[in-house]
Amino acid sequence: MKLRLFAMVTALAAANTMAAAPRGFTVEDLVNLERVGSPALAPDASRVVYTVRSTDMDKNRGHTKLWMVDLRDAKAAPKVFVSHDSSSTDPEWSPQGDAVYFLSSRSGSAQVWRQPAGGGAPVQVTNLPLDVDNFRVSPTGDRIALSMAVFRDCADLACTKQRMDAQAKNKASGRVYDRLFVRHWDTWGDGRNAVLFSAPLNDKGVVAGEPVSLSGSLDGDVPSKPFGDREEYRFSPDGKTVVFSARIAGKTEAWSTNFDLYSVPAAGGAAPRNLTADNPAWDTKAVFSPDGKTLAYLAMARPGFEADRFQIMLMDVATGQKRKLAADWDRSAGGLQWSADGKALIVDAEDIGQHRLFSIDVASGKVSGLTDKGAIGGFDVRRDTVAFTQASLKSPAQLYSMKLGGTKPVQLTANNADKLADVRFGDFEQFSFKGANGDTVYGYVMKPWNATPGAKYPIAFLVHGGPQGSFGNSWSYRWNPQVYAGAGYAAVFIDFHGSTGYGQKFTDSISGDWGGKPLEDLQKGLAAAVQKFPWLDRERSCALGASYGGYMMNWIEGNWSDGFKCIVNHDGVFDTRGMAYSTEEQWFTDWESGGPYFTVPENHERFNPVHHVNKWKTPMLVIQGDLDFRIPTAQALSTFTALQRKGIESKLLVFPDENHWVLKPANSVLWHHTVIGWLDQYLKR
Repeated sequence: MKLRLFAMVTALAAANTMAAAPRGFTVEDLVNLERVGSPALAPDASRVVYTVRSTDMDKNRGHTKLWMVDLRDAKAAPKVFVSHDSSSTDPEWSPQGDAVYFLSSRSGSAQVWRQPAGGGAPVQVTNLPLDVDNFRVSPTGDRIALSMAVFRDCADLACTKQRMDAQAKNKASGRVYDRLFVRHWDTWGDGRNAVLFSAPLNDKGVVAGEPVSLSGSLDGDVPSKPFGDREEYRFSPDGKTVVFSARIAGKTEAWSTNFDLYSVPAAGGAAPRNLTADNPAWDTKAVFSPDGKTLAYLAMARPGFEADRFQIMLMDVATGQKRKLAADWDRSAGGLQWSADGKALIVDAEDIGQHRLFSIDVASGKVSGLTDKGAIGGFDVRRDTVAFTQASLKSPAQLYSMKLGGTKPVQLTANNADKLADVRFGDFEQFSFKGANGDTVYGYVMKPWNATPGAKYPIAFLVHGGPQGSFGNSWSYRWNPQVYAGAGYAAVFIDFHGSTGYGQKFTDSISGDWGGKPLEDLQKGLAAAVQKFPWLDRERSCALGASYGGYMMNWIEGNWSDGFKCIVNHDGVFDTRGMAYSTEEQWFTDWESGGPYFTVPENHERFNPVHHVNKWKTPMLVIQGDLDFRIPTAQALSTFTALQRKGIESKLLVFPDENHWVLKPANSVLWHHTVIGWLDQYLKR
């Protein structure tokens, strides 16, 4: 498929390249890029709608529009489908393919809207007193499921709205809690829960009755907080049943990962029925087969472990009998969708530094790769077509489509080509080495944008968070090595023991060993990179990391104190005891150290950076978001206090309005300029 858009973009890029000398990638480039996401295929796979988020620097926020590509026309170019001063997100096609439903706040609150596929004015579908957080339309088109935050003791939605208004007017600001979560991610609890509702739709696709609660009798959030979405609930093909995932809260929510699948009539009127009570660990993302007879879902096996392998399960809807699919495939599945014939499941999973799309035969469990290099984002499957976004270390996400059955993906978008026409990205290469225990460990190196033969370049040594995570062949808007390459630095990043995409045993290996094998991998990985790539200047290197990566910065400070000229520590753990008692999701620290602090204090203290402060000597930049309730601000203040008391060159950058991440465009620019300035101070003087 050769799109007209590509021809225009190519010509524009060529013209810009001739007009301007090549340059490196900057943070200003990063924050102003258009972000492609959320592909949704029409029922007949003829068209795909997707989101494009742009940045409004004046308003210091993003703005999202809906775009469409007609797949029936090989020369079709993407066109704006829904545009408004308010963002439009979460597109979903009507079952008939005659309209697209989406979320927008254009009416003053977040409500569901319906845009005719052939054009015309959008129609408001919901007009409720509360914000709609997410939704899903029934396959039969006669009902909508939606989630809203409500007070459970309220009889109706108006009651919740009235109580929220009263709270806002109350001059007393205190709140009383009698259980955890008191706060979660970046928000203090206010007594509301995310409750799943459903409402009938009339023949015009508009809500025609009062929403009824589907999950209200359960003490838990649907979808889950803080990152749950509509992938956690689904209609059956006949529209009569909804299956959703929920964790019973009670007094144990903060240290439980026991999510179960529940089935409930779509019209309400009956209590939810637990389908996975036999599994005390995490069950989620259930998807009905096209004939409605089988439920595919993801299940973990170990309670309390959020990074356990997500095994694909198949449940017979009639009997409840369950079986594992591709039990020997040592990867953790992300999303699930059925092929149209019900013979395969399309899934995404991390795989040796990539994030790929796979097809799994339901009868045999045979796994076949659909994509190769790069990182899959959202994807959708209709008939014989898959639409998906894919990024890499050299490209932000673009939209692709492919036919199931072996055809190559076709690129549908070329967003940002004009903005990046004169940008030269740093070349990158994956490498491997023998790490801790003699295991094969993988990493990446990236050259500066202007690298020349024979020259040596200072190193930005990036350490990923998680700790069960990965810095692979993907694109990031927070930790992007191209920003360092654009500033004249080489980048090195290692997927140490504990990283994801290399088998569950490798992922498991970091638990209880935070400062052991991972540190050894980082040391051996950097040494291997320097030996293999002579353009790396080991004498001029700085280590950077956030979250667990920030913990590792504190651990390196005391246990590899002669390793670097400088350190950048973002939201890092300083004291594992303080972390254990103040972080919100208690299951995390419990699992990583083999239990709560008060039962196994020696485990928590084994790799506690606080015990090695006497060996600290490397200059450090400390960064903290004050709304970070995962690794609270006291950890950063303690780190900075220790540095200052010891007379070590140090700076503290605090964002009062950011959480565990830096999301606002202006803050991202400040973050990057402060970090690059810190590196320049020690590596380029």
